[in-house]
Amino acid sequence: MSIVVTTLCAFDYGHKRIGVAISNTLTRFTQALTTIENRNRKYRFAAVGELINQWQPTQLVVGLPVHLDDTPHWMTQQALRFGNQLNGRFNLPVTWVDERYSSVEAKAAGARGVAVDARAACIILQQYFDERGYPRGDNEYCYRIN
Repeated sequence: MSIVVTTLCAFDYGHKRIGVAISNTLTRFTQALTTIENRNRKYRFAAVGELINQWQPTQLVVGLPVHLDDTPHWMTQQALRFGNQLNGRFNLPVTWVDERYSSVEAKAAGARGVAVDARAACIILQQYFDERGYPRGDNEYCYRIN
């Protein structure tokens, strides 16, 4: 029996910043990688491309903001567009995960400043694992940001 380990990269897309986290299906230890300034399309995808080249994920996860009643948030369309652009540029499958409260939860866990966005990406990635029935990794979310 062989175990297939999938590396996943998650994004918390925001108007000003994009939080990024990484994990895999073996350990499920979500690690905050960085926060990318969302200056413009060229800068954004150059930074994402460097991370993809370095970490070699086989799947991408993007947080999808929605309101409590499941209606679209003002950022919903932008997050969908970002995910579709990731798929088109890097030819990697993209899964969207409900991200409501991820930034609130990151702040409640002690994240401050730009660390909130990367921590929120960790929460989004953990939500991905939870929704698919993966047992939790050793972490209760991520603890460090490089």
